[in-house]
Amino acid sequence: MQTILSASFNANNLLIASRWTGDRPPLARFPQTGLSASLVPSLYSAHYRDDLLSVASTVMQEAPSNSIDRRPIATRNRKWAQSSTAWLASRNVSPNAISIAGMSTCIVAGIALGMTSIADYRILWLIAALGAQLRLTANMLDGMVAIASSRTSKTGELYNEVPDRVSDAAVFIGAGFAWGGNITLGYIATILAIFTAYVRAAGKIAGAPNEFCGPMAKQHRMLVITLICVYAAITPRSWQIITFNDSQIGLVTLGLVVIVVGCVITVVRRLSRIAYALGA
Repeated sequence: MQTILSASFNANNLLIASRWTGDRPPLARFPQTGLSASLVPSLYSAHYRDDLLSVASTVMQEAPSNSIDRRPIATRNRKWAQSSTAWLASRNVSPNAISIAGMSTCIVAGIALGMTSIADYRILWLIAALGAQLRLTANMLDGMVAIASSRTSKTGELYNEVPDRVSDAAVFIGAGFAWGGNITLGYIATILAIFTAYVRAAGKIAGAPNEFCGPMAKQHRMLVITLICVYAAITPRSWQIITFNDSQIGLVTLGLVVIVVGCVITVVRRLSRIAYALGA
C-alpha cells in the first residue's frame, strides 16, 4: 500500500490536471517510483483508478502543509496555478530553473526602475511591475513543481533563498535610482528586506517554524512596488510628487519609506513570535 501511495503522489497532479478519463498514461511521463514495469500498468486499471485519484488528491492537499514548512499562499489552490504546475512538471522543467527565472525578472525590473530617471518611458514602469509579479509567481511555482515531480532537495533550499535575496536587492536598489526615488532609502530597504529573511532563517535553524508574518513580507514588498509602478505608468510626473510644506518627495521615495518602516515592524514581530515558539 505504501508503494501505491508513493506512485499516486508522484502522478496525481498530471492525472488531475489533464482530466484523465481512463486511458493509460505513458510511463515516460511519470517520475521514477521504484515500481516494476509489470506492477505499474495494474495500478492504472479501471479497478484502481477511482481509488488512486481519491488518494492522490488527499495526499496532495495534506502533504505540503504537514510535511513541508513553507509560506502559506492561497493562490496555490487556484486552477491556473495547479494547471501550470502540472504542465511544467510533465515537461521536466527544473524547479531551480524556475527560481532563477524569477530572479531574472526582478533584475530586469530593477534595471527598468533605474532607467526611469534618465528616460520618461511609461513602459519602463510597466516592465518593473510585471517583473515584480513574475518573481512572486516563480517563487510559488518552483515549490509546487518540486513537490509535484518529487524533486525537493537540500540544493533546492539554496535556489529558493539566494535568488530571493538577489531579487530584493535588484528591485529596491533600482527603486532608489528611479525617478522620484531616494538612493539611500533604496539601500536601506534592501538591507532590511534581506534582514527579515535572515530572521526567519535564523529562527528555523534555532528550531522554530518558518515565520512568514508581515506586515512587510516578500509579497507585501512587491505589492507596494507594483502599485507604485502601475500608478506611475498611467499618470503624468507632476502627479508623482507629494508636497509637504516647502519640501517635495517623490512617490517612489514614499513607497520606500513605507517598506522600510514595514520591514522594521516585521523584524520585531518575527523575533517576538520566534522567541515565543522557542519558549523564551
